[in-house]
Amino acid sequence: MARSKAAKESQEEQSLPKWAEDEIKSVQFGNPETIARTGYILDIYQNDYKIDIQIYEPMPDGRTVFEGLEVPKSMKVSEFMKGFVYEFKVSLFTGELGTKLVELLKTKFDLDMKAIYRFELKELQLMDVESDLPAPSSGEESDDGE
Repeated sequence: MARSKAAKESQEEQSLPKWAEDEIKSVQFGNPETIARTGYILDIYQNDYKIDIQIYEPMPDGRTVFEGLEVPKSMKVSEFMKGFVYEFKVSLFTGELGTKLVELLKTKFDLDMKAIYRFELKELQLMDVESDLPAPSSGEESDDGE
């Protein structure tokens, strides 16, 4: 009996109070900021209209990897290519957390978190990275007979 009681207390210790869960679920996001970053697609989930991407320059919250980034239904996911360099335009929505919740997360969970972020893919453009490289020399004669 003592073991199950200790396990229950441990579980309660790790869970958020109801008021904190409610605040997180009902966070209000502000107007989006559009941010452009270059990177590449790691994985494509065609049926779910989602992609995993890695970007070269971090977002304002420090992340460089996005898992399950929503793709607008207007885009053709089947045409996306893994490993190629794209410019991604992402809408960043920020939802500020209340002071009491920020303090709870910091003291009880050692988590320094002041906001929740939501990201939506707005558009992407395949970059022409190879055109910056010099053209390989072909040992063929030119058409003018030289």
